[in-house]
This record gives sequence, structure tokens and C-alpha cells, in this order.
Amino acid sequence: MKLVFATNNTHKLEEISRLLKGKHEIISLATIGCHDDIPEDQNTLEGNALQKARYIKEHFGYDCFADDTGLEVEALDNRPGIYSARYAGPAKDSLENMKKVMSEMEGQKNRKACFRTVIALILNGQEHLFEGRVDGEILPQQQGEAGFGYDPIFRPEGYRESFAEMPMEEKNKISHRGKATRQLAEFLKTAERN
Repeated sequence: MKLVFATNNTHKLEEISRLLKGKHEIISLATIGCHDDIPEDQNTLEGNALQKARYIKEHFGYDCFADDTGLEVEALDNRPGIYSARYAGPAKDSLENMKKVMSEMEGQKNRKACFRTVIALILNGQEHLFEGRVDGEILPQQQGEAGFGYDPIFRPEGYRESFAEMPMEEKNKISHRGKATRQLAEFLKTAERN
């Protein structure tokens, strides 16, 4: 089964391709010649994921899926949320985004946070949503070199390491994106049988 993953983020593409383990051919936007700046101006993760998937279906005709992920920090009224990728500005600079969160968290005792991923799938004209969530906390400083985005400042509940200190396989077992992607994979398995 060929599916377009509506993202320009190579880290996400690699992570999801690993999670789907070659059972499905995941095609990038570059492969279908999409270099558009796909709008994501909805006020929820669900809305943004659907908007991106619908854009690809409408403009390129492919069955596809898209995700939107947000870091929600309790002490910051669940910010950055839908603005996670561009929290420090339109450049989508991960380091600047982390710095902004860490500076806003200075002196905060409540460090609870969660990552949420919503995947929107359009398959055979039907829309489906899958959600994954992982709870944890914001660290006072960056830890680790792996991962991407906010991984160096997020420690999942029950672990000593940040996401950026974990091997990709371990992170994928517990991560928000891993959970949502496994739901997607299960659904695709069922869809293939029917």
C-alpha cells in the first residue's frame, strides 16, 4: 500500500517509516513533487492534521496521512501546543523554541508536560484520526544529543533519560508519535484484509 506522508520533516519521515517497518510504502511530499507550504492554521492538532491531509488529497489525489504534534506544558496553560514548531518564531528553530520554553519555565515548580500527536488518515475517501500521548516533565536544562524538536528537555514519566538520550527504538516504544503510528498501522492492517 502506497501512502503519502504529508510532512517536510525528514526526522518525522524516518521515525514513521521505521515504525511502519516497510509494510507500507511511505512516500514523501518531495517524491510526489509537492513543494507547497501546506497551510496549518487550525486551532487544534486534529484540525491541523486533517487540513494537511485534505490538502494533499485535493491537490495531488493521493491517499495520505498527516500529523500534528504539540508539546503541552501545564504551567504555561498548555503552550506551546499547536505552535510548538514555531514557538520562537516562523523560522521553526528547535534550539530557539527550547530556549523560549526553558526561560518561561524558570522558577516554575510544576514541570508537568505532555506530548500529543494526532494523525489524520484519508484512505478510500474516508477520514480517520489516531492520537498518541506521553506524559512527562520539562527538564531544567537540555540533556542528550539524539532526537529532535523538544526531545532534549522532555523526560517521559518513569524514565531517567530525556527523549534525546534514548535510542530511537526505545523512544518509539513509548512516544506519542509511536503510539499514534501503531494505531495507524493496526488500522491499515485491518483495511488491507477487508
